[in-house]
Amino acid sequence: MQIYPRLQNGLSLVCCLILGRCLNMGIFMVSSTIIQPTPNADLTTLEELFKAMPLMEPKHFLLPFLAQPIGTLTGAFIVSLFPITHKLIFDFIIGFLFFLGGITNILMLPSPLWFTFWDLTFAYIPSAYFDYHLTTRIQKKIKQSKN
Repeated sequence: MQIYPRLQNGLSLVCCLILGRCLNMGIFMVSSTIIQPTPNADLTTLEELFKAMPLMEPKHFLLPFLAQPIGTLTGAFIVSLFPITHKLIFDFIIGFLFFLGGITNILMLPSPLWFTFWDLTFAYIPSAYFDYHLTTRIQKKIKQSKN
């Protein structure tokens, strides 16, 4: 077995996890500027965030929820662009690793039950699966256009 494909696969996985996580965190960080927090809620420290959680409305969870699948989809999409083998497996690895990050996030920062359900059910693995089908179609169209 060659080491080069394994190294390339591993490096592309790490790079895509970092890029997807950066996008995820970027969306999360700007969410409070797009949707204003409830009055008298200070979100600058973790302790204040814990105090503000019961005051938050569903609209405050919209961008944090969208950040999860967008970060997963971005990481999976970028890894699909690399010339790696077993693209479906790598898409699901990224989806699963982001899923573990979502579980960690929910354990560290308690959220409403409805948000936990939607986040863990629809954000990670479905995004990775959707990306696999999306990039497969894009790559087929590119190959057809070259012929």
